[in-house]
Amino acid sequence: MAALTADIRLIVGLGNPGADYVDTRHNAGFWLIDLFASELGLSFKFEKRYNADSCKLKAEGKDVYLLKPQTFMNRSGQAVTALARYYKIAPEQILVIHDELDLPPGTNRIKQAGGHGGHNGLRDIVNHLGSREFFRIRVGIGHPGDSSQVINYVLHKPSLADLNAIDAANRDTLAVMPLIIEGRIDKAMQALHT
Repeated sequence: MAALTADIRLIVGLGNPGADYVDTRHNAGFWLIDLFASELGLSFKFEKRYNADSCKLKAEGKDVYLLKPQTFMNRSGQAVTALARYYKIAPEQILVIHDELDLPPGTNRIKQAGGHGGHNGLRDIVNHLGSREFFRIRVGIGHPGDSSQVINYVLHKPSLADLNAIDAANRDTLAVMPLIIEGRIDKAMQALHT
């Protein structure tokens, strides 16, 4: 089997803008990308052209853009597509970090391609890009147990125990980000998933 490699040029963290949403589970994508930028000493600034906060790192002889759409979750695709088109970044060069109901807090997983699984941010990105071929980091937030409770659940803060578990998983994910940037997705998966 061929090694799973990629040339990641855009890393997107999903969440909702504004103080009301900062600590809510749906912003788990923002939490991880903020942690990553902070580790690198980078600061986000608002870019009107994309309607997103963005910054850039130089790695492996290329520019890698970090993006936090400020469009609200269900319109995330607008910001992602605006930056991707501007810099001619293909869907398979994009990594999207998002909250994942189907994983327990403390479990993060890397995935290549796939559907949106009912996630409005992913759905909008798929619709705007016209492709499902982007990579994902799924940040486990757990499930409320009843599908009618999902909206309320993702828009509220996790318990302290869950928050600590999510933070620990995010720090483990941070450790494999250099492998992801290098394009060694299979090695990153192996390290994170075992």
